[in-house]
Amino acid sequence: MSETLNSIRNRPRFKLYTDLSLEEYESNLKNYLDNNKDRFYGNINKEVATIFVRTKEESYWKPNLALRIEKEDDTTVIRGIFGPSPAVWTFFMFLYFLFTVAWMTFFTLYYVEKQINSNNYPWALPASFAVLVLIGLTYFAARFGQLKAKDEMGELRKFAEESTFHTEKKINS
Repeated sequence: MSETLNSIRNRPRFKLYTDLSLEEYESNLKNYLDNNKDRFYGNINKEVATIFVRTKEESYWKPNLALRIEKEDDTTVIRGIFGPSPAVWTFFMFLYFLFTVAWMTFFTLYYVEKQINSNNYPWALPASFAVLVLIGLTYFAARFGQLKAKDEMGELRKFAEESTFHTEKKINS
């Protein structure tokens, strides 16, 4: 079994080397996609490929396999990443950032109010707890999306294994 394949079991990214040219690798992917139209769809060109799993229902956390194909010396390098669309990932990171800043602000207001013995912000501590609940809900929404997409991730891994890993060449480091 491929070393690259073993590494993607733990991480959503992989990198492999092949002797195929950019055009040959593009053709290889297109052939595999054409032969599996009932399971997968996507966009493929000689530099970038994005692969999706066909499903009956669409969810917000719909995973994809993004492949970037580059030429380094005489070798073709394929960099792949499994995950949700960049828009979904960015949205969740934005929510985490927004809620974390809000929590820090509300908790700082509460702390300063206690230090100077005033009662200007009596709502600051409850607001900080409310924001912590929102952070938790965001986390559970992301985990729920990941759980719903687990089967699709398995299918995308099969796509990577069947379409890509047989072309891998060993690089002596």
